Amino acid sequence: MNRRDAADLAGTVGLGAWVAFGVLAMVVIGHDGAPLWPDDGFLTWSLGHRPDVTEVLARGVTDTGSGAVPYALAALAGAIVGRTVRQRMWAAALSLACLGAGQALRYGVMTLVQRPRPAPADWAASAGGWAFPSGHTTTAALTAGLLITAVSLRAPRGATSLRVVIGSWGVLVGLSRVYLGVHWFTDVIGGWLFATGWLGVCLYAMTRWPPASFVSGPPRTPDSPTEGHAPQDPGRRGRSRPA
Repeated sequence: MNRRDAADLAGTVGLGAWVAFGVLAMVVIGHDGAPLWPDDGFLTWSLGHRPDVTEVLARGVTDTGSGAVPYALAALAGAIVGRTVRQRMWAAALSLACLGAGQALRYGVMTLVQRPRPAPADWAASAGGWAFPSGHTTTAALTAGLLITAVSLRAPRGATSLRVVIGSWGVLVGLSRVYLGVHWFTDVIGGWLFATGWLGVCLYAMTRWPPASFVSGPPRTPDSPTEGHAPQDPGRRGRSRPA
């Protein structure tokens, strides 16, 4: 797949995710933030299936969806993509910018929608702010998307199991928010859609307008052969070409 096709694919997937997110956001706003049809069922199930061991595990998983962990993984994604030190620095900076800008944009949307969380009596973890879209879910899904993209670029025909592990982590962080009672299930769906849409925008821009260091490649040396010309043989210098 060439760069233009990759950009078109990222843009198409991102656009579809934005449309779905917009529809869901309108439904949430139209119901004044009240739980939608799948929300009560998922919360009720979570409240009835919380042994101490799984609750501790869920809190451990959910903690990886915020703080320094996602930013460290985003920087790692950039390091995986780059082939030179300069490329790795550029890619890491772009990955961190994608994650940081996505978090800021998500916070703005959350403030506009102002959806209340489930009742605090049902919480098994600390939480703050409005509910939609879920912040931990968005952050983890964005980070997982960046990592999967990086692994796929470096090993397009392999590392399937690694991609599955990364994707499963991104999904589990979102589900842990519902299990711990701090988000509605539709908050998590909104986070997944938001992350997919924003990741599509970032990948489209990175693929369509990459930094110069990614396009130009390493500088040529005087002894490097130029494209379309065979290297000269010093032993043939001055000899005439046979008829």
